[in-house]
Amino acid sequence: MKIGITGGIGSGKSQVSKLIENSGYVVLNADDIAKQIMIDDESVRELIILEFGENSYNNGELNRSYLATKVFSSVENVAILNSIVHPPMVEKINELMENELKKNKIVFVEAALIYEAEVDSILDYILLITSDENSRIERIKNRDGLSETEIRNRMKFQMPESEKENLADFTIKNNSSLFELEMKTKMFLSVFEAMA
Repeated sequence: MKIGITGGIGSGKSQVSKLIENSGYVVLNADDIAKQIMIDDESVRELIILEFGENSYNNGELNRSYLATKVFSSVENVAILNSIVHPPMVEKINELMENELKKNKIVFVEAALIYEAEVDSILDYILLITSDENSRIERIKNRDGLSETEIRNRMKFQMPESEKENLADFTIKNNSSLFELEMKTKMFLSVFEAMA
């Protein structure tokens, strides 16, 4: 069984992924896979440089702050980067999931842009972690040191939470304590185990 974990920036999806990993499951991280592809895949690198300039890389390493400034400046740029990175990322995730399912009955994939990148097309179920906007903004401020303007700017490039709720198979509302988030995650794990 292939299960996606998603949620907007600051929703708590990484925390849920950690809890699931601590319970002995494999959680593939789409962001990490995408970053690796942007570094290792030569054709992807060439396309990024072609679209966003030589400064996209420093000595073969991804220049994240430069690229973020360029990409999050317009909807078009986000769409361009996604069209370059998402297809090879989905392919790689699928390959890694298939390998994992030879050993285990369940594999998880954490992806912020699960619908936008069409990762949902290769998954059986989606678990959405959602949280009210103010909580999300506070979490990101504390975690990443970004300003509210920067955070809201990134949020507008993600599908609205309400839309994700309509598409997801399961939802965890993360508006209280870490303990409660842990309890809800354990409850869903037992549901998934029963289903598998």
